[in-house]
Amino acid sequence: MADTKILAKDNRPTWDEYFMQMAELTAKRSTCLRRQVGAVIVKDKHIVATGYNGAPRGIAHCDEKGGCLRQKMGVPSGQRHELCRALHAEQNAIIQAATLGQSIEDATIYVTNQPCVICAKMIINAGIKRIVVKEGYPDELSVEILDEAGLKIVMLD
Repeated sequence: MADTKILAKDNRPTWDEYFMQMAELTAKRSTCLRRQVGAVIVKDKHIVATGYNGAPRGIAHCDEKGGCLRQKMGVPSGQRHELCRALHAEQNAIIQAATLGQSIEDATIYVTNQPCVICAKMIINAGIKRIVVKEGYPDELSVEILDEAGLKIVMLD
């Protein structure tokens, strides 16, 4: 017997929902102790690269170093990124695309959280034209810079 759920088109996720679900799955690989974030870069409905937040290759993760330095210091979310051992999900996705020689000009990035100002600047310079997020992030400068660059953040319910 055919599975009617699979056959019913109205039960299919939209492209935005589909790729956000991929970003959520990617976030499960995160090694961050404070926030697990995933990113998926998509061009012409094809996944070009993925990324999650975690320490660079060959560098110990925070749990291996006795915990999160920012958390120990009481640093609020969205501040003092220079104290973090991890790369952000967006950074890792952009680096992965570059490593693979994949153009991300005019692509869409799906991120489980709104990009910080550092990632916003990288997204702008990478030529990404659309940003879809699931949750916000306390970084007003990021929103201001993205707006100035003509990029709007699409909040997915």
